[in-house]
Amino acid sequence: MDKNNSLIRIFALGGLGEVGKNCYVIDYLNQLFVIDAGVLFPDEHLLGVDYVIPDFSYLVENQERIVGLFITHGHEDHIGGIPFLLKQVKIPKIYAAGVTIDLIENKLEEYPDLLNSTQIVEFKSHFVYKFDGVELSFIRVNHSIPDSYGFVFKTELGNIFHTGDYKIDLTPVGPGAEFDKMAKLGTEGVLALLSDSTNSVREGFTDSESKVGASLIEVFARIEERIIVATFASNMYRVQQIIEACALTNRHVAIFGRSMEKTIEVGQQVGYIKAPKGLIIDQTEINNYPPNQMCLLCTGSQGEPLAALSRVANGSHRLIKLMPNDTVIFSSNPIPGNQEGVNRTINQLFKKGTNVIIHSPITDTHTTGHASQGEQKLMLTLIKPKYFVPVHGEYRMQRVHADTAVETGVKRENTFILGNGDVLEIDKDGARINGHVKADDIYIAGTAIGDVSNMIINERKALSRDGMFSLIITIDTKNKLIPLEPQVVSRGFIYMKEAEELTSHFVGMAKDYVLNEMNTNNNTNLVNIKASLTDYLTEAIKKETDRRPIVIPIFMDITI
Repeated sequence: MDKNNSLIRIFALGGLGEVGKNCYVIDYLNQLFVIDAGVLFPDEHLLGVDYVIPDFSYLVENQERIVGLFITHGHEDHIGGIPFLLKQVKIPKIYAAGVTIDLIENKLEEYPDLLNSTQIVEFKSHFVYKFDGVELSFIRVNHSIPDSYGFVFKTELGNIFHTGDYKIDLTPVGPGAEFDKMAKLGTEGVLALLSDSTNSVREGFTDSESKVGASLIEVFARIEERIIVATFASNMYRVQQIIEACALTNRHVAIFGRSMEKTIEVGQQVGYIKAPKGLIIDQTEINNYPPNQMCLLCTGSQGEPLAALSRVANGSHRLIKLMPNDTVIFSSNPIPGNQEGVNRTINQLFKKGTNVIIHSPITDTHTTGHASQGEQKLMLTLIKPKYFVPVHGEYRMQRVHADTAVETGVKRENTFILGNGDVLEIDKDGARINGHVKADDIYIAGTAIGDVSNMIINERKALSRDGMFSLIITIDTKNKLIPLEPQVVSRGFIYMKEAEELTSHFVGMAKDYVLNEMNTNNNTNLVNIKASLTDYLTEAIKKETDRRPIVIPIFMDITI
């Protein structure tokens, strides 16, 4: 292999300029190494959308060059897109570790054909895989889920290190990070570092997960009645600490929420979740024990409308009815974009007279799984990269992370803030952004891939904002007449019984326009009339009401 002819191309199909749908690609010696395939959970603007996934069309077009899909850890924003990827692309092997494999297999159980045709290879921390001109090794990192890893791609040009999601936790719950490997990698030399930017705007160091466990035990001991805890279902370490707090304060645990039940099931299978016999009880038994002996562990920490805690708060949960002395603990922080839903749930709980405890400096009921600036500086100092690419984060997070890299000695011109699809090229002469691959958002509604387009989303927004105004017009094109009075359907625009004059005005305008087209312009092409009438009425309604509903004329031609 000639180093002088080597070229590394690095780009993301998702995960840059956003928190979610992580999917990164390293293209080297005609091989594609795909890192993660996640989803992004939609905000309130993406009406009717269940997930957003990366556009995998580049991988479809180049699937013969894919050597594997390499998974850093088991969070949904890193594995949630795998079924949708496998439906479109032939992936030779998926490489994953420990609990991540169980979570992927659980996800693929909904798609038996994919599960049976997919080869999942389990790697361990000391494993090394050799591909053409590439040696892949692994570094265990700390995160909010077990078995989280960074990847080292050793090439002729130098080492590329992708950290995955990480934090520096010196007193972790579970295995510690492999700092010795990081330091050794730094002494060997690192060509490029791709590093998690999620918490780059936060100064200092992130609290240890073990500190939260101690705080939860203290909080549980103070509470005299029933406890309801909401946390991320995927945070297996946190779930284990809640179970341990219950064991120490003589409480039984009941699990609510499908994703939480799956976490408990998978965690117990692999040994990350352990509970004394009889501690975890069935949902239907919660009223068989005194309130001071019960803890209900729920999904819904992000205010999701259909999650267990949200249904408890609005009184629609089938099994849980709030009691005056209940205490609800949020062992989480709102993800950006979810604050409104969380506030709504909290307000509903307060209205029911419930005690609510949220994370604060006084009650440490949560800590993040992502590195703050202090930890990022430590990572950069250990790794000493020549080139730096901040990944996994919104633009401001990437920008601040790049500034932090410069503080630690990386040259400003060697930091690259990429957007999804931007291609970073590295060769013996240097690094540069050169080219772009397709990296759009793909909307998932139900199980369909890409059926919901930006045009449909815009129509839904228009409907939610200004409503719809539809006219059903009967036309005799032979005699160029409108023999019947048009029927009007208005939804979300005007209430016709209270706006009869305005409705009649628009109906009259529509009739005059159609008749004029047919009689004056001798136009009986209803398709063309419909299109021009739509534009005409839209502008007229906007002028008179300052609103722009979706206008839908429907023509019924009675000509025989």
